[in-house]
Amino acid sequence: MGRHKSRGIRAHQVRPRFGGVGRDAPPRAERLSDELRLGASRSVVRRRRIAGLTLVSALAYGVVGAYQFGLAPAVPEPPLPLFDADRVDASGEAYAVLDTPDAALGLTSAGITLVLAGMSGERRRAERPWLTLLFTGKVAADAAGAAYLFAEQATRHRRLCSWCTLAAVANIAALPIALAEARAALGALRGRGARTARSGGE
Repeated sequence: MGRHKSRGIRAHQVRPRFGGVGRDAPPRAERLSDELRLGASRSVVRRRRIAGLTLVSALAYGVVGAYQFGLAPAVPEPPLPLFDADRVDASGEAYAVLDTPDAALGLTSAGITLVLAGMSGERRRAERPWLTLLFTGKVAADAAGAAYLFAEQATRHRRLCSWCTLAAVANIAALPIALAEARAALGALRGRGARTARSGGE
Protein backbone atom coordinates (compact mmCIF):
# COMPACT_ATOMS: atom_id res chain seq x y z
CA MET A 1 0.00 0.00 0.00
CA GLY A 2 1.32 3.45 -0.87
CA ARG A 3 1.57 6.53 1.28
CA HIS A 4 -1.59 8.40 2.19
CA LYS A 5 -2.42 11.88 3.40
CA SER A 6 -2.87 11.97 7.15
CA ARG A 7 -6.25 13.70 6.93
CA GLY A 8 -9.32 13.01 4.89
CA ILE A 9 -12.48 10.97 4.92
CA ARG A 10 -11.98 7.23 4.43
CA ALA A 11 -14.57 5.56 2.24
CA HIS A 12 -15.47 2.95 4.86
CA GLN A 13 -16.35 5.76 7.28
CA VAL A 14 -19.20 6.96 5.08
CA ARG A 15 -20.83 3.66 4.12
CA PRO A 16 -24.62 4.09 3.88
CA ARG A 17 -26.34 3.03 7.08
CA PHE A 18 -29.69 2.41 5.45
CA GLY A 19 -30.94 0.23 2.64
CA GLY A 20 -32.44 1.76 -0.47
CA VAL A 21 -31.91 2.40 -4.14
CA GLY A 22 -28.32 2.77 -5.23
CA ARG A 23 -25.06 1.16 -6.16
CA ASP A 24 -23.09 -1.34 -4.14
CA ALA A 25 -19.68 -0.33 -2.80
CA PRO A 26 -17.32 -3.31 -2.94
CA PRO A 27 -14.03 -3.12 -1.01
CA ARG A 28 -12.05 -2.44 -4.19
CA ALA A 29 -14.18 0.66 -4.86
CA GLU A 30 -13.60 1.94 -1.33
CA ARG A 31 -9.89 1.29 -1.72
CA LEU A 32 -9.84 3.16 -5.03
CA SER A 33 -11.65 6.11 -3.43
CA ASP A 34 -9.04 6.31 -0.68
CA GLU A 35 -6.09 5.91 -3.03
CA LEU A 36 -7.18 8.50 -5.60
CA ARG A 37 -8.25 11.10 -3.03
CA LEU A 38 -5.70 10.52 -0.29
CA GLY A 39 -2.86 8.60 -1.91
CA ALA A 40 0.56 10.23 -1.98
CA SER A 41 2.46 7.76 -4.17
CA ARG A 42 4.32 9.16 -7.15
CA SER A 43 1.96 7.42 -9.57
CA VAL A 44 -1.20 8.82 -7.99
CA VAL A 45 0.28 12.31 -7.69
CA ARG A 46 1.13 12.30 -11.39
CA ARG A 47 -2.36 11.15 -12.37
CA ARG A 48 -3.88 13.73 -10.04
CA ARG A 49 -1.90 16.49 -11.73
CA ILE A 50 -2.99 15.33 -15.16
CA ALA A 51 -6.59 15.20 -13.96
CA GLY A 52 -6.26 18.76 -12.69
CA LEU A 53 -4.86 19.98 -16.00
CA THR A 54 -7.60 18.13 -17.85
CA LEU A 55 -10.24 19.80 -15.70
CA VAL A 56 -8.69 23.17 -16.58
CA SER A 57 -9.06 22.35 -20.27
CA ALA A 58 -12.63 21.14 -19.68
CA LEU A 59 -13.47 24.46 -18.00
CA ALA A 60 -12.07 26.31 -21.00
CA TYR A 61 -14.09 24.17 -23.41
CA GLY A 62 -17.18 24.80 -21.32
CA VAL A 63 -16.83 28.57 -21.70
CA VAL A 64 -16.37 28.24 -25.46
CA GLY A 65 -19.25 25.78 -25.65
CA ALA A 66 -21.63 28.25 -24.01
CA TYR A 67 -20.88 30.65 -26.87
CA GLN A 68 -20.99 28.04 -29.62
CA PHE A 69 -24.41 26.82 -28.48
CA GLY A 70 -25.78 30.36 -28.25
CA LEU A 71 -26.03 30.41 -24.47
CA ALA A 72 -23.63 33.36 -24.22
CA PRO A 73 -23.56 36.32 -26.64
CA ALA A 74 -19.78 36.58 -26.51
CA VAL A 75 -16.73 34.86 -25.08
CA PRO A 76 -15.17 36.79 -22.17
CA GLU A 77 -11.43 37.18 -22.62
CA PRO A 78 -8.59 39.68 -22.09
CA PRO A 79 -8.85 42.81 -24.30
CA LEU A 80 -5.68 42.08 -26.24
CA PRO A 81 -5.32 42.40 -30.03
CA LEU A 82 -4.14 38.80 -30.30
CA PHE A 83 -7.39 37.37 -28.94
CA ASP A 84 -10.71 37.17 -30.79
CA ALA A 85 -12.56 34.11 -29.56
CA ASP A 86 -15.90 35.30 -30.94
CA ARG A 87 -14.53 35.25 -34.46
CA VAL A 88 -12.49 32.06 -34.14
CA ASP A 89 -15.15 30.01 -32.38
CA ALA A 90 -17.95 31.12 -34.73
CA SER A 91 -16.04 29.99 -37.83
CA GLY A 92 -17.28 27.12 -39.94
CA GLU A 93 -14.30 24.91 -39.19
CA ALA A 94 -15.26 25.04 -35.50
CA TYR A 95 -18.43 23.15 -36.45
CA ALA A 96 -17.06 20.93 -39.22
CA VAL A 97 -16.12 17.73 -37.36
CA LEU A 98 -19.20 15.53 -36.79
CA ASP A 99 -21.36 18.61 -37.53
CA THR A 100 -21.19 19.77 -33.93
CA PRO A 101 -19.37 22.52 -32.01
CA ASP A 102 -15.75 21.58 -31.42
CA ALA A 103 -16.05 22.58 -27.77
CA ALA A 104 -18.43 19.64 -27.33
CA LEU A 105 -15.80 17.35 -28.82
CA GLY A 106 -13.20 18.84 -26.49
CA LEU A 107 -15.40 18.20 -23.46
CA THR A 108 -16.02 14.62 -24.57
CA SER A 109 -12.31 14.04 -25.06
CA ALA A 110 -11.52 15.54 -21.65
CA GLY A 111 -14.09 13.23 -20.08
CA ILE A 112 -12.41 10.18 -21.61
CA THR A 113 -9.02 11.35 -20.35
CA LEU A 114 -10.43 11.76 -16.84
CA VAL A 115 -11.94 8.26 -16.95
CA LEU A 116 -8.57 6.81 -17.93
CA ALA A 117 -6.82 8.86 -15.23
CA GLY A 118 -9.11 7.46 -12.57
CA MET A 119 -9.13 3.81 -13.56
CA SER A 120 -7.35 1.50 -11.08
CA GLY A 121 -5.41 2.32 -7.95
CA GLU A 122 -1.90 3.12 -6.80
CA ARG A 123 -0.33 -0.04 -8.24
CA ARG A 124 -1.79 0.44 -11.72
CA ARG A 125 1.49 0.90 -13.54
CA ALA A 126 2.82 -2.36 -12.03
CA GLU A 127 -0.35 -4.46 -12.19
CA ARG A 128 -1.98 -3.00 -15.31
CA PRO A 129 0.82 -1.28 -17.23
CA TRP A 130 -1.13 -1.50 -20.48
CA LEU A 131 -3.70 0.87 -18.97
CA THR A 132 -0.98 3.36 -18.10
CA LEU A 133 0.35 3.18 -21.67
CA LEU A 134 -3.17 3.64 -23.09
CA PHE A 135 -3.63 6.65 -20.83
CA THR A 136 -0.34 8.14 -22.00
CA GLY A 137 -1.38 7.66 -25.61
CA LYS A 138 -4.63 9.52 -24.93
CA VAL A 139 -2.80 12.39 -23.24
CA ALA A 140 -0.42 12.55 -26.21
CA ALA A 141 -3.40 12.69 -28.58
CA ASP A 142 -4.90 15.51 -26.50
CA ALA A 143 -1.64 17.47 -26.72
CA ALA A 144 -1.34 16.90 -30.47
CA GLY A 145 -4.93 17.97 -31.06
CA ALA A 146 -4.48 21.09 -28.96
CA ALA A 147 -1.32 22.03 -30.85
CA TYR A 148 -3.11 21.51 -34.17
CA LEU A 149 -6.03 23.75 -33.20
CA PHE A 150 -3.64 26.41 -31.93
CA ALA A 151 -1.78 26.34 -35.26
CA GLU A 152 -5.08 26.48 -37.16
CA GLN A 153 -6.18 29.60 -35.33
CA ALA A 154 -2.79 31.28 -35.59
CA THR A 155 -2.33 30.63 -39.31
CA ARG A 156 -5.87 30.84 -40.69
CA HIS A 157 -7.35 33.59 -38.53
CA ARG A 158 -4.22 35.34 -37.26
CA ARG A 159 -6.15 35.48 -33.99
CA LEU A 160 -6.44 33.17 -31.01
CA CYS A 161 -9.20 32.08 -28.68
CA SER A 162 -7.77 32.74 -25.21
CA TRP A 163 -9.76 29.87 -23.67
CA CYS A 164 -8.64 27.47 -26.39
CA THR A 165 -5.07 28.59 -25.75
CA LEU A 166 -5.51 27.88 -22.05
CA ALA A 167 -6.81 24.40 -22.90
CA ALA A 168 -3.87 23.84 -25.25
CA VAL A 169 -1.34 24.85 -22.59
CA ALA A 170 -2.99 22.54 -20.05
CA ASN A 171 -3.08 19.59 -22.46
CA ILE A 172 0.52 20.04 -23.54
CA ALA A 173 1.69 20.48 -19.93
CA ALA A 174 0.11 17.11 -19.08
CA LEU A 175 2.20 15.23 -21.64
CA PRO A 176 5.60 15.13 -19.87
CA ILE A 177 3.87 14.00 -16.67
CA ALA A 178 2.16 11.16 -18.55
CA LEU A 179 5.41 10.20 -20.27
CA ALA A 180 7.13 9.84 -16.90
CA GLU A 181 4.37 7.48 -15.78
CA ALA A 182 4.65 5.53 -19.04
CA ARG A 183 8.39 5.05 -18.52
CA ALA A 184 7.66 3.57 -15.10
CA ALA A 185 5.04 1.25 -16.63
CA LEU A 186 7.49 0.11 -19.30
CA GLY A 187 10.00 -0.63 -16.56
CA ALA A 188 7.39 -2.76 -14.81
CA LEU A 189 6.68 -4.61 -18.06
CA ARG A 190 10.38 -5.29 -18.61
CA GLY A 191 10.72 -6.53 -15.06
CA ARG A 192 7.73 -8.82 -15.51
CA GLY A 193 9.19 -10.16 -18.75
CA ALA A 194 12.54 -10.84 -17.09
CA ARG A 195 10.88 -12.71 -14.23
CA THR A 196 8.87 -14.78 -16.70
CA ALA A 197 12.01 -15.63 -18.65
CA ARG A 198 13.84 -16.70 -15.50
CA SER A 199 10.97 -18.86 -14.31
CA GLY A 200 10.68 -20.44 -17.76
CA GLY A 201 14.36 -21.32 -17.77
CA GLU A 202 14.26 -23.10 -14.44
